[in-house]
Amino acid sequence: MADPADTVERIARTLADPDRALSDLGPSTASTLSHGLPGTALLLAALSPADRSFARAAEHHWNTAAGLLTGAAADGIHSGPGALAASLIIGSAYLPRTPSTALDQAVSWLAARAQGLARHQQQRLASGRTGTPWGVYDTVKGLSGIGRVLLAAHQRGHRTATPGLTAALTTLTNMINTPNGPLPGWWLPAADHRLPLACELPASGAATTGIAHGIAGTLALLSLATTAGRTVPGQHEAITTAAHWLLHWSAPDSSTPAHLSGTDLLHTPDPGRLTGAPGRRHAWCYGAAGIGTALTHAGHTLRHKGLFRAGRAAFTLIAEQPPGQWDTDGHGLCHGAAGAHCRPGQHLRVHVTDSDGPPLWRCYTITGATATEMRVEGGRMSPLLHALPIGTPVLVSGP
Repeated sequence: MADPADTVERIARTLADPDRALSDLGPSTASTLSHGLPGTALLLAALSPADRSFARAAEHHWNTAAGLLTGAAADGIHSGPGALAASLIIGSAYLPRTPSTALDQAVSWLAARAQGLARHQQQRLASGRTGTPWGVYDTVKGLSGIGRVLLAAHQRGHRTATPGLTAALTTLTNMINTPNGPLPGWWLPAADHRLPLACELPASGAATTGIAHGIAGTLALLSLATTAGRTVPGQHEAITTAAHWLLHWSAPDSSTPAHLSGTDLLHTPDPGRLTGAPGRRHAWCYGAAGIGTALTHAGHTLRHKGLFRAGRAAFTLIAEQPPGQWDTDGHGLCHGAAGAHCRPGQHLRVHVTDSDGPPLWRCYTITGATATEMRVEGGRMSPLLHALPIGTPVLVSGP
């Protein structure tokens, strides 16, 4: 088997020239974080501590990506200016020097976008319309993803991120704490679903569950923000509500349907329907990989062992299946196998509990991984973890 680190370096050097990378990209993908230059710039920046030439390459990719933005529409952190802003904010943390002017502009633009989406949702509700569109709340196109990047900027001292982060947290908290009668605040009528679901859209509308386009993404952001000390009124209640809603609608095997129809939400959960509902069950975007991560973050924030166990059960759903049987599509992060297992360079948390106290955790860096094993380093192992007998179960969250 090829050394994963060698494979990563080979790919990065192949992509180092942005013009070469562009030659394999179409107009619709060149400005996306998932497939385009904002994504390749982020990869190169993350590798720059090991090889400073990658820092220069990352800046070339950012500059080239900026040249593609003329006429580009705002589209969350998925594409256009939001994708470039997210890439700059996250990627610049790895660089020996920060492109300060571009970074300040990125933070200001993303904060303004968050405030604009918050106002849009306020106006929508004031006009009597119900639900919250994906473009307002989800991770890829809405406030959950934008808010997560602004949280990272705030943690690095960029105070211009604060108004946008506060707007995102407030809007998302209110969404969860303001249900539509018996339907959750993120349920959306069928006519308002402008983006395709992973499977056929029910006539009664839908409340989506996953971390990319559902409540799990919002839950993850609110939990991480609380851990970082950034809260708004009602945030703790919103985390509790969202986490327990996901548990309430999970299937007996710890998987979760990609969405719940409005009709389903008006009735008691049916184990058979939950198990047999269409949609991915293992991928990061809709499946156990993303939902398990969100539940684990909520468990850490709320100091709730039951949520940790639910997160572990979601990960176990994947781990007990051979990779060839995973319900994923390709090798990418969102729909593919990369979102369901670890890769070198990522970070994870190892969680344990003692007999008397709350859950404990420590961060590590992944230095090697296969489908069934991983190697970590990056800090002295805690005495408690070191003392565990071989074979003792522990919870690993992330990356």
